[in-house]
Amino acid sequence: MIISITGTPGTGKTTLSEALRGKGYEVIDLNDHIRKNGLLGKFDEERDTHDVSTSRLNRSLAQYQSRDGTIFFEGHLSHFLDCDTIIVLRCNPSVLYERLKKRGYTENKTIENVQAEALDVILCESTDSGRPVFEIDCTSSDTNNIISAVEDILAGNNGGFLPGSVNWSEEMVKWF
Repeated sequence: MIISITGTPGTGKTTLSEALRGKGYEVIDLNDHIRKNGLLGKFDEERDTHDVSTSRLNRSLAQYQSRDGTIFFEGHLSHFLDCDTIIVLRCNPSVLYERLKKRGYTENKTIENVQAEALDVILCESTDSGRPVFEIDCTSSDTNNIISAVEDILAGNNGGFLPGSVNWSEEMVKWF
């Protein structure tokens, strides 16, 4: 089974992935995979990021489709890939703003990502895939709680993690 761990930058994907690896799960870091396999496209100066062809990325990951066990694809593009289930990590936009500023993101890039989180952009893109989608609020949860939530989802105990369980509508006025 292939599980995509996605979310706006700064929501906790890398932290969760490191913890999952520590528990013995196979996790593919898509940013690392993209760099190692020459999949970075043209640099978009305005958005301060590289373009990536998700169809090329998907083809480069075909080797994982036939493996046994659970494999996680981690990255903010993972919900566009062939997978069985999508887990969207969420973070309160005000907290996300502080996280991204600490990373050194430009103000424009920070605001773009915070607005995307407030508008549920990745959640909406994920639900459009037709695959099972779950969301986990990682704003203040510790890593062990987030791993427990992921393992609950894997075990089929996922009622508390259905799309719509996280709501940032009160944040809209602040960021738009």
